[in-house]
Amino acid sequence: MTTRNVKPERDLEKAYSQKDFVSKFRRLADSIEQNKRFRIQISGERISVPPDAIFNVEHEREGNNEEVEFQLKWVVPEK
Repeated sequence: MTTRNVKPERDLEKAYSQKDFVSKFRRLADSIEQNKRFRIQISGERISVPPDAIFNVEHEREGNNEEVEFQLKWVVPEK
């Protein structure tokens, strides 16, 4: 019997300064190019993105507001 470690759902946004955003984005790009796991801490939770994550870009427009999201998606394997 497998037991899955299910974490509570979470949906948040975290704002960064331009300098910090560039640093994180650069680390992400380096990890992707090297086919390595990307690790980041967001609002106190450590996130580990596997190298086989799915990457996509999303564009949203509502009235005068526009948004571009760079997304990484993956499934956490059962333990």
